[in-house]
Amino acid sequence: MRCPACGYADSRVLDSRPAQEGAAIRRRRECPRCQRRFTTYERLEEVPLLVVKQDGSREVFDRQKILRGLMTACEKRPVSMARLNELVDEVARRAHDESDGEVASRWLGERVMDGLKEVDEVAYVRFASVYRAFADVEKFREEVERLGRNRT
Repeated sequence: MRCPACGYADSRVLDSRPAQEGAAIRRRRECPRCQRRFTTYERLEEVPLLVVKQDGSREVFDRQKILRGLMTACEKRPVSMARLNELVDEVARRAHDESDGEVASRWLGERVMDGLKEVDEVAYVRFASVYRAFADVEKFREEVERLGRNRT
């Protein structure tokens, strides 16, 4: 594994343990050149999942794309990276379980928003405002009011 700090092509495994409910292995590594420590995750390679976009085009499911969107929505919010990774893993697992190799982008977006609503309501509204492309403040207000009604 290449060191992210210095680029050295080898590293030493210090510790390995199951992660993400046994779906991955977490490895703590150390670079022998710069002594920097870093973490990697090893996952089982699965059959590729295709995402069907609204225009009918298809692209390979990219968990990093979802994670980037969640990180943006959760910026300056008290949500850990571990929790965001868990949410992406939950959505990806459901997509693989409930599909025949293809899943609609709309279905993915709704599952991400459902999970995010449970994690952080402010991040949920941020994500929803981009995902649903709120055209004006009124749409934003309606979503916040709906969230408040569903809470009680």
